[in-house]
Formats: sequence, structure tokens, C-alpha cells
Amino acid sequence: MADIYISDIKKERAAKKKVTKKESPVAKKKKPNIKAKDATPSKPQMKNLLGAFYKNPRGVDFETRHSDEQILLVLRKHPITNIRWILLAIVMIFAPTVLSVFPLLEFLPGNFQFIAILGWYLVTAAFSLQNFLTWYFNVDVITDERIIDIEFYNLIYKQVSDAKTDRIQDVTYKTGGALRNIFNFGDVYVQTAGEVPNFEFLGVPSPEKVVEVLQQQRIEEEKEKLEGRIR
Repeated sequence: MADIYISDIKKERAAKKKVTKKESPVAKKKKPNIKAKDATPSKPQMKNLLGAFYKNPRGVDFETRHSDEQILLVLRKHPITNIRWILLAIVMIFAPTVLSVFPLLEFLPGNFQFIAILGWYLVTAAFSLQNFLTWYFNVDVITDERIIDIEFYNLIYKQVSDAKTDRIQDVTYKTGGALRNIFNFGDVYVQTAGEVPNFEFLGVPSPEKVVEVLQQQRIEEEKEKLEGRIR
């Protein structure tokens, strides 16, 4: 009886193996290979680094920014304000070609003529670079705590001024002329009770929106004072 019992157990085990073998393809069915999206999306960056009006930008920072300070607006002069020096730079680039018709440098040897023309192009490049850097790094920033005016003079000197939002006393803007109306840019003037009494955001795009953001921040500061949430 013991042998029969064992044989029955063997038969049962064999039957179970067959069943598991038949079921194994279903159990081991592979899931479709779907690539999971990153759980931590990358920080959104500014799409156009040569723009002049950024509202609630991401991936932007400055030296004196506080850890909990939120940037609301970053401003530069409207790109169309660069048209004068760009046109002048183009004239300077083609000047040697045009002036080659006139024998102005004929009294110089050939090598000296080449050096003179090369020096002219170096001056043109320096002129263009200086004007571009002045436009690019002259930035006005509005945060939820203050306004910051960064004035870039050259590679070794700049001036940074700021004032708390609750120190703002008056905000006005001015626009006029065909070019300003077509491209919608103007000047914003901010009067404060701080060490720097006046801030000027010159030639910025959409000046009415800039004033609106500043007025909203003033209202928020007044609410915080009334509610005792002064930072």
C-alpha cells in the first residue's frame, strides 16, 4: 500500500507540473516595454535668451536673491532699441570695402594697409560687443519682495540698486512716438522712499503690464501689513 500511495503522490506531482507548465506562459507574460517618464521633470528654462520681457520666469537667478524670493518679472530694453548701433556696425563692416575705391591708404605699404584694415575690424567688433553686452546685462527685476535695477557699464564695473516693494510711493509710465507705439515699448518711472529715490526702467516692452505688476505687489504688501504678515 505504501508503494501505491507513493506512486499516487508521484502521479499527482507530475499532473501539477503539467498544469504549471501550461500556465507558465500566461504567468510569465511580459508587460509591454513602455518607457516611464521621468518623475522629476527638468527645470523649465527661458525659451528665448535674447528676449526682453519674461513674466514668472524659470531657471533665472541673480546674486542677491533670497532663498524664498520669487521672481515675477525680468526686463531689458526692447530689442528694437539696438537698431541704431546695429546699423552703425554694418556701415563700419562695409566701410573698408567702400573706401577701397578711394586711394586713402595708398601712401602706406601693403603690409601696413592690411594691419590698418585689421585694426578697423577689431574696433568694429569691440564696438558691437560692448553695445550688445550693455543691452544684455542691463536688467530690471521685479520680485515679490523688491525691485532691482542692474546697470552694466563694462566687464569690470556694474551698479545694482534695489528697493522694497512697500517703499514704492508712485509708479508711472510714458510712451510716445510712432516706433514706440508700433512695437509697444516705453519708460516706467518708480518713485520710492528708499536710498535710491527713483528707478527708471527705460525702453521696456509692455510698460502698462509692468505698472500693473508693480501695483499688484503694492496691494499685496498693504494686505500683509494689515494682516500682520510682514516679512
